[in-house]
Amino acid sequence: MGKQRYTSEEIILKPREVDVLIGQGQTIAQVTKQIGVTEQTYFRWRRSHGGLRID
Repeated sequence: MGKQRYTSEEIILKPREVDVLIGQGQTIAQVTKQIGVTEQTYFRWRRSHGGLRID
């Protein structure tokens, strides 16, 4: 099975979705599993795309 590539819009939206779910009391491990990425990928996305917005 090949690697799945995410679009820039998905990379910007998924960390925001994680923030909402963490605010509801879930752990980072639970949330990253729910959105389908590893914790390492999540933190890499936060570092590289953290302050970006979709116009």
